Amino acid sequence: MVIFTQKEDNIFATQKTENMKDSIDFGSMEIPKLFRKLLIPTVLGMVFSAIFVITDGIFVGKGLGSDALAAVNITAPLFMLNTGVGLMFGVGASVVASIHLSHGKIKTARINVTQAVAVSSLFLALFSALVLIYSEEVAYLLGSSERLLPLALEYIHWFVPFLVFSALLSSGMFYIRLDGSPNYAMMCNVIPAIINIILDYIFIFIFNWGMMGAALATSLGYTIGAAMILFYLSRKKNVIHFCRVKLSKKSMRLTLRNIKYMCRLGASTFLCEAAIACMMFTGNYVFIRHLGEDGVAAFSIACYFFPIIFMVNNAIGQSAQPILSYNFGTGDNNRVHYAFRLALITAVTTGALFFLLTALFSPHIVSLFIDKSYPAYDIAVSGLPLFASGFVFFAANIVSISYFQSIEQARPAMLATLLRGFVFLILCFFTLPLFLDVAGIWLAVPAAEFFTVLYILAFFRYKRRSFQG
Repeated sequence: MVIFTQKEDNIFATQKTENMKDSIDFGSMEIPKLFRKLLIPTVLGMVFSAIFVITDGIFVGKGLGSDALAAVNITAPLFMLNTGVGLMFGVGASVVASIHLSHGKIKTARINVTQAVAVSSLFLALFSALVLIYSEEVAYLLGSSERLLPLALEYIHWFVPFLVFSALLSSGMFYIRLDGSPNYAMMCNVIPAIINIILDYIFIFIFNWGMMGAALATSLGYTIGAAMILFYLSRKKNVIHFCRVKLSKKSMRLTLRNIKYMCRLGASTFLCEAAIACMMFTGNYVFIRHLGEDGVAAFSIACYFFPIIFMVNNAIGQSAQPILSYNFGTGDNNRVHYAFRLALITAVTTGALFFLLTALFSPHIVSLFIDKSYPAYDIAVSGLPLFASGFVFFAANIVSISYFQSIEQARPAMLATLLRGFVFLILCFFTLPLFLDVAGIWLAVPAAEFFTVLYILAFFRYKRRSFQG
């Protein structure tokens, strides 16, 4: 048992009062009020982040055509893997830092955040360099055809060099919310999204820069968002800010140990993003063999639309995460369970609403990206409602995985992620089309999410029986 002095507690209380500008107290504020205070700006920020992605699809589809849309979808797994690394460090470092803050260890929490930012940035810089060196091989590996290759390569060359900034924007949200500034975190998504929309229009429709313009508009938006994160974390008056990390052998060993633990906690979040990359990669592979490039273009519309569902549900999980982690650190299980139930109900309700809207308005959604003259239009209109049938199950899975991570249960979180994003997904993608033809491809993702819900329910039932026994 670790014992903290009254002096440490008073320092933490004072700094929290002075610096947590949005008046947030994770330990005593009523859970519904606390959850709403975090949820509203987080969801708004995530919605703008989704708009960031969707806008690219709309401008690329309307300005450059369905082949360009398909080419961007071919390269999308690179972005998802990169974002996954950012989120992995963001979740891992924020969970560890939350628990340290609940114990009054402020300096340790700062060190955790500094280590996470430095190591993840170095790793992703190396990843970007390797992708650029072997860009053509990477494009073929991701499923590009000869027809789509020039467009895919052009997008890679102007997007990949900025991957470090997009990952920093993803991870920085966690640190800023933990510091009690969800409204600033929201603005870190809103401002880049607005800049991206403006630059997309200028670069594609006015300058006629094609794929280069689409990639550069996105990259510059992420760069500005990352600069806002760095500005916030550099301010000494904030509780969570960068601090000097020693470079001695002992310090490097401790850094390595901390990074390994953060990665273990955040691994399932990385796998959630990798699962989306797997969904895109496998879906592209199956669609191009059944329906050619038009099938990939239709599937890309679902993949562009999907981020808003993913990010809203992810925002629900992220809003609950600091509440769960902080109160888990203090041993208040009642507040932990209450916050989880509230997040789960919110997510399932949101998932049902998104499904209804998609089923009712799929032609309108598809028409945002491409005109009726493209063959991909009819494929997407008929397939999008099938794809959306899994939104409720997806919502439940994302929040449950976030719950496991927040209470340091990395193993069940990772197993659920592996099942939904890889094992069940790949099996469904390659077996359902044998029985249901093209409809089976669209239903592969919903089926994988449904089977994962069954696993999570079985896990909770087993834990309840073990506790009662």
